[in-house]
Amino acid sequence: MTTTAEPVRSAPVSRTAGARTFIDKMFKARELAVLAVLVVMLGATQIYNGEFLSEQGIKDLLLNATILALVATGQAVVVITRNVDLSVGSVLGISAFAAGNWLNGGGSPLLAVLLAVALGALFGLLNGALVSLGKVPALVVTLGTLYIIRGIDSIWVGSRQITADALPEGFVGFGHDGIWAVPYLALLALVVLLAVGYYLRSYRSGRDLYALGSSPEAARLAGVPVRGRIMTAYLLCGALAGLAGALYLARFGNVDSATGNGYELTVVSAVVVGGVAFTGGSGSVYGAALGAVLLTSINSVLPAIGVSSVWVTAINGILLLLAIAVDRILALRVAAVLRKKAAQMRSARHD
Repeated sequence: MTTTAEPVRSAPVSRTAGARTFIDKMFKARELAVLAVLVVMLGATQIYNGEFLSEQGIKDLLLNATILALVATGQAVVVITRNVDLSVGSVLGISAFAAGNWLNGGGSPLLAVLLAVALGALFGLLNGALVSLGKVPALVVTLGTLYIIRGIDSIWVGSRQITADALPEGFVGFGHDGIWAVPYLALLALVVLLAVGYYLRSYRSGRDLYALGSSPEAARLAGVPVRGRIMTAYLLCGALAGLAGALYLARFGNVDSATGNGYELTVVSAVVVGGVAFTGGSGSVYGAALGAVLLTSINSVLPAIGVSSVWVTAINGILLLLAIAVDRILALRVAAVLRKKAAQMRSARHD
């Protein structure tokens, strides 16, 4: 009796594991494809223009990608839960001005960064509360807060402008200096990326975000605190947008009421191109960061090969549509595999 029962139990386990492995490989392949495209694009540009990947060229590429990669990391966490945050551009803008205003008054650079992070986290909590407690669609909520935060920013900033000469030299230097061709900003963004990636993979609350994105109802029935997890995702997204605002100030040294306008669309594009499914439950922050590097690199590649930068927006749109199409194809393929595995499991039970 024991010998006949064991094969029946082991077969479904092995098949389920095989299905899970297949799905994981599919999404990892997506991220590897983005990396391959990036490497080929940069390599081809270097062949065409031998000065493209010089020390300064690499430094510029990393500096250009840092801010977008940081915000895309936070956005990816929210998208994984099957939500979205369209207010990140406005949060970045108001956080950058808050940090600049503090520094302009003689404040500490460290406190300026903490102020920007705290302000971003506050707006993240607001978004999370409206989405989770108010049960209002994330698209509607964050579109509303986008305009609200932008309005507050415009009233507060007015015609004022923070410029580099009003900031501490050390703060501005941090935004440009680095170790060889690797800027300090890129190293800081890498640390944040690794920390968030580790949290999503190694902590139950992080894995809960994937469960929530895959099936909110199933996650709720499994005991996942849905409201708390959504609040956590938005809090993290807002805090990273605030940090990106402070780093934006250090990088460019210039902030006004228009800072961050339209940035949210580029962030969403980077996340989707990087393999984070807009339907939630799959993808990684590493893929989102790769998507950010790919999109910002296009801005540098086109002028280097003599192509007008007006094509950048069109190319970003094409990449976004291709990413959505690939997501759909992957979803259909995975669904077919899971149906096949389920049929095999049912057949094994009957046998």
